[in-house]
Amino acid sequence: MAWVSLCELGVLVEGRGKYVEIEGYQLAVFLDGGEAYVIDNRCPHAGGSLAVGDVEDGRAVCRWHQWAFGLKSGELKGRPLVRIRTYRTRLLDRAGKTVLVQAELPTY
Repeated sequence: MAWVSLCELGVLVEGRGKYVEIEGYQLAVFLDGGEAYVIDNRCPHAGGSLAVGDVEDGRAVCRWHQWAFGLKSGELKGRPLVRIRTYRTRLLDRAGKTVLVQAELPTY
């Protein structure tokens, strides 16, 4: 596992997703309640992009069919056995520079 910088914190909008493709991963980055979250971008139902959706009650909602996945757990609302991958996230505060959102990604 390795920490990878995804974007600057300042580009995130509360309750909205941002798509990031890095090191072979397609990710959705969200800011909810002032905290950053990183999940897989692809909805398992029909492959919709979760990054273009909004956050409702701590869940990323796919715009295609309204499937809602917990930002912390990755679980589909009402169906906990259906889930997407979530990633540990941290903020990297660099002296005199912008704060970066990082995710811990598996290395191969």
